[in-house]
Amino acid sequence: MLNQINGLHHVTSLASSARANNAFFTDALGLRRVKKTVNFDNPNVYHLYYGDETGTPGTVMTYFPFPHAKRGQKGTGEVGRTAFSVPEGSLAAWADRLATLGATGLGQDTRFGEHRLLFDGPDGDSFALVETADDSRNPWTEGGVSDQMAIRGFHSADMRLADAGATGELLRYMGYEETDKQDAVTRYHVRGGNEANVIDIETLPETPAHQGAGSVHHIAFSVDNRARQLEVREALIDSGHAVTPVIDRDYFWAIYFRAPGGVLFEVATNEPGFNTDEDTAHLGSALKLPSQHAHLREKLEKTLDPID
Repeated sequence: MLNQINGLHHVTSLASSARANNAFFTDALGLRRVKKTVNFDNPNVYHLYYGDETGTPGTVMTYFPFPHAKRGQKGTGEVGRTAFSVPEGSLAAWADRLATLGATGLGQDTRFGEHRLLFDGPDGDSFALVETADDSRNPWTEGGVSDQMAIRGFHSADMRLADAGATGELLRYMGYEETDKQDAVTRYHVRGGNEANVIDIETLPETPAHQGAGSVHHIAFSVDNRARQLEVREALIDSGHAVTPVIDRDYFWAIYFRAPGGVLFEVATNEPGFNTDEDTAHLGSALKLPSQHAHLREKLEKTLDPID
């Protein structure tokens, strides 16, 4: 069993409008845009990152906004809902805020004793806010949401799978423990590390998801550094997984592999972080381009949809 995984690093999804996506996360949810760059594999599309003040691993939601992309079809084989941690007693205020801002899919439930507010993003993305009593992470409070209710970072991610067995076994190999079960949902938790340390797997009849706007593209797990990442990569390969070489993403190094249930997993380093090319006070302000796309700056600044 591995012991290098800290919990979640980031979650990356698809969107249909950079402007609507940016407004939702910075205005409605009050997160900070910590990086405005482009998709390394398709530089004509933004890659936007939202999180706390510095983009701490375990707080960062990222998006590839493909203009006018068709909405995805929900189903099995995907991350179906992403959950954020908020202070106890804040859900009523959040429900009022999101209703006033026109959010759809609003509803409340309780899972494993935790109160959740469910809601949709601009492309039908499924989210939840989970009341958490002991989350010690410092929130970003310059986005119009007070400290008493501001998002602390990720709480968990929900995977919707037709067969949870093999992915559950993989999570246990990655250091997660099965801690509870409620109806068709099994909870996994990794001890230590960061506080974005929960994965829920919901077993459903097989109805394969089709990716599009509002779909999660991949889910990334955190390791401290490149040495720990190489240990994880070697162990995953030895256990039969097809893992990519290490890829430099400027703000972290990444490896990718497909989990048995169909979800694309990434293992990302906590180093070097988002302030390598702009200081903390100005994170997310300017368009930052990876070196291989630097020659496209003039074109991209004319063709990418302007966002504040």
